[in-house]
Amino acid sequence: MLLVLCVDLDDDLGRKTGMETPVVGRDAVEEAAVALATADPEDSDVNVMFQGVHLYDQLSRGESVEVAVVTGEPSSDVNANRKVGEEVDAVLARLATGENVSALVVTDGAQDESVLPVIRSRVPIDGVRRVVVRQAQDLESMYYTIKQVLNDPETRGTILVPLGILLLIYPLVIIGDFFEFPGTAVLGLTSALLGLYVLARAFGIERRFDTTVERARRGLYAGRATLITYVVAAALLVIGAISGIDALDTVDEPAIGAAEVVAALIYGSVHWFAAAGITSSLGQITDEYLADRFRWRYLNAPFYVLAIGAVLHAVSAFILGYEGLAYVATALTGGTLLGLTSTLAFAVAESRFEDEPESGSEDAELG
Repeated sequence: MLLVLCVDLDDDLGRKTGMETPVVGRDAVEEAAVALATADPEDSDVNVMFQGVHLYDQLSRGESVEVAVVTGEPSSDVNANRKVGEEVDAVLARLATGENVSALVVTDGAQDESVLPVIRSRVPIDGVRRVVVRQAQDLESMYYTIKQVLNDPETRGTILVPLGILLLIYPLVIIGDFFEFPGTAVLGLTSALLGLYVLARAFGIERRFDTTVERARRGLYAGRATLITYVVAAALLVIGAISGIDALDTVDEPAIGAAEVVAALIYGSVHWFAAAGITSSLGQITDEYLADRFRWRYLNAPFYVLAIGAVLHAVSAFILGYEGLAYVATALTGGTLLGLTSTLAFAVAESRFEDEPESGSEDAELG
């Protein structure tokens, strides 16, 4: 009698399906294979059990054949081999046949084949069948998969750029030593470049940078005023930040606190920041007018910036002791009136100048 013995050394069948082992009989083994495939379709032991069923169907036509599944344990090789031996004994006892029994062992790799001496001590082994999935041994498929991945520009940049930087570390260190440049500095610089690249890929900064460059290029050729005003505004912001730091140095250190620090920074930079805001808003208004999208309410922006700047300047000057309450009250009142007046004036202008063409066209239609 031939026993087709499927070996699952790490007991995937029992752990993933909860089935009791050993499993004996064609229908029981097929049911176990389906249960394991349902629980984990990627488990290679599924192919082992289906191969056992296939061998049973193939060999049972000419001789007495039985198929069974024995399992071990995932903890250690010794315990796993011992449990497999016990389950083989249970299978042989269940067969209870007067015929001489030999085994055809089916495994999924060399690890499971380490239990062969344990099985051979109990039953003669006529052969070993190792089940290997075709896709796992198909080098041609792997070659074309790698080729497809490398042909994708995005994937190629993600994989090859960090790999290239890592491969450059050793030659860069050699070049640094040749020019008496510290090797740690080379490693630090290379690591920083790799880290910046990974962060840029993670947050999609390269796409945002490309979008910004494309917008700047279009604005340059389209003659947009914002391209110039934004550059001027950025320069004014830098000057304002430097001016704020310089103003902080003029404050008396013994009496300085958190409020005084903030007030000094605002006092020294607010007029530069206000100039940057007015410049950028005027550029945006100009572009909207040239694109026939102008609205009167857009003119509120420079006045709002001027009002906010005046209020912040007055409050910061009061905190630093440069001005009194009268100056603060005047600035608050003036800023409020400026904002309200501009809002009302441009709202009236917008309603009047935009409604006149519509009323004129209606009179023409009535006429």
